[in-house]
Amino acid sequence: MADKFAIITGASTGIGFELATIAAREGHDILVVADEPLIDAAAADFKQFGTDVRSVEADLSTFDGVDRLLQAAGGRPIDVLCANAGHGLGGGFLDQDPTRWRHVVDTNVTGTVYLLQRALKEMVARNEGRVLVTGSIAGYLPGSFQAVYNGTKAFIDSFVAAIQDELKDSDGVTITNLMPGATETEFFDRADMEDTNVGTSKKDDPAKVAQDGWDAMMAGKKQIVSGWHNKLQTVMANVLPNALLAGQHRNMAEPGSGKE
Repeated sequence: MADKFAIITGASTGIGFELATIAAREGHDILVVADEPLIDAAAADFKQFGTDVRSVEADLSTFDGVDRLLQAAGGRPIDVLCANAGHGLGGGFLDQDPTRWRHVVDTNVTGTVYLLQRALKEMVARNEGRVLVTGSIAGYLPGSFQAVYNGTKAFIDSFVAAIQDELKDSDGVTITNLMPGATETEFFDRADMEDTNVGTSKKDDPAKVAQDGWDAMMAGKKQIVSGWHNKLQTVMANVLPNALLAGQHRNMAEPGSGKE
């Protein structure tokens, strides 16, 4: 076995897949998880780097799913946790199926918070460990036609900053918030946003976003906004009124906005 052990959630595609690739390439044994069978095919790809790779299919919107993931770790100390699992949901809020928006909340918020609590307790006890949480610049923006998702990311961005302060005396444990913008993943297809302006526009490379996050985590940084255009957007979000930001988001996310 390798000296270091990493868990990466939401690793079947996108940013999570790239984070798992980096972890394995950097010599970590990895445990990868997603809520779809594709995670097993992804795990086969990670084995090219010669470390131990295990995969588990679990729904991380539930306590049971998180418990199942941690049980699969077999009690091994977690050196790196990439809490990346999450998904979005486009369209008007009043038109959304409550079971779908609840799953967004339970995955992005409840499952993430529970996983962090479980993992951080063990890390703090031995004063060693690195955590990367995938937040989003969406947390800065009132998300017209993506309201629930943006609200969950606002929670995560705030929550991570608070826990960083609570654990500031645990100098061997670091928590980094990775805040990407629109990234070229399956996110927009799964969120029913392929016909929107943001869904049809050019997006960031998930491999670069993942590398930015990994490097920031290893450097012990508190947060990283990946991409200069996303950095600019967060600066503007701190000075523009919410009504204007919501209107700008409508232009990006309103159904049909991406059609000619």
